[in-house]
Amino acid sequence: MSDIKVRIAEENEIPKFIKFAWEIYKDDPYWVPPLIMEKKQILNRKKNPFFKEAEMELFFAERDGKIVGRIAAIKNDIHNKIHNENIGFFGFFESINDQEVANALLSKAEEWIKAKGLDAMRGPANPSSNEEWGLLVEGFEDSPRMMMTYNPKYYIELIENYGLSKVKDLNAWMISNHKMIKQEKIKRVADIAMRRSNMTLRPLNMKNFKQELEKVKYVYNKAWAPNWGFIPMTDEEIDLLAKNLKPLVDPDFVLFGEVDGETIGFSLTMPDYNVVFKEMNGRLFPFNFLKLLQPKKKIYPKIKFARIITLGIIPEYQKRGLDAAFYYNILETAASKGIYYGEASWILEDNEMMNRGARTMDGDLYKVYRIYEKKIK
Repeated sequence: MSDIKVRIAEENEIPKFIKFAWEIYKDDPYWVPPLIMEKKQILNRKKNPFFKEAEMELFFAERDGKIVGRIAAIKNDIHNKIHNENIGFFGFFESINDQEVANALLSKAEEWIKAKGLDAMRGPANPSSNEEWGLLVEGFEDSPRMMMTYNPKYYIELIENYGLSKVKDLNAWMISNHKMIKQEKIKRVADIAMRRSNMTLRPLNMKNFKQELEKVKYVYNKAWAPNWGFIPMTDEEIDLLAKNLKPLVDPDFVLFGEVDGETIGFSLTMPDYNVVFKEMNGRLFPFNFLKLLQPKKKIYPKIKFARIITLGIIPEYQKRGLDAAFYYNILETAASKGIYYGEASWILEDNEMMNRGARTMDGDLYKVYRIYEKKIK
């Protein structure tokens, strides 16, 4: 068998780095091609604000001059500062089903991370927990929801055979409106929780988008701060994410929980536009962007799921059942638009409050994503 060569992917090879995924998934009916323009933005180390306090190197694995795999090695200074750790990350991993190729890629990432003075390698992170995060390990017979990862099942073996071990699982719950409405007690629980805390829910006001975004920043970085793996998003990162999502946002799906006029909770739910992205095959232009500019009432009949991307309540109001009020409102709103399934993802396996909320809604744990780690000697 020919030798495998691992080399740095140069800046002008980023499009090639992105498009290698099409080689891996060309016969996979569940894969959703990413928007090439979006991936270029994420991987742009000069313009992506994430890289103001992070470093990354991209690598190709080649055999006989042909690309057979790719990987990124990442040093995230904010993560290490927040969590008092000294670890690096690997991400954007794609490989043919060949253990030698996977070993060569992971070894190169580990070598780079070790050279940075770090003592463990964790991932997959694409490039952090605020983006696509984790390896799919359960739930392969379904396309991913919007902004969730997907990978071949054989990646589990490739990664574990290299010596990486589970450090944490991330849960994805499927919540059905049909099952929820059969349980009248759920609405009662939601109503009682709101009444006891004097909380009201309201949708996003698009006319005051900038002011609304400030409230999002407050809740996001306060509600999730205690969570494992969480890193706060800078204002620039949140502004960029908001800019990218704004054309797709349905204000009815963005909820603010308020008590006496103060924001104490926030949820962001997105219709599963992956149904549309799948048809676009990574290309926004020349005409695919028109599909996203259609009135949502024309797009929604194609969409079966809405993904609850973010649901957070500041610590002072947690453990009061208010998450049930958010869930119930989201599912009711989705049903009014002809969408009867929601995915709550991702939720840390040991985040009992959020997992309990999903179970209360009679949710099904239907996908699991895994974070792996390997100590560096």
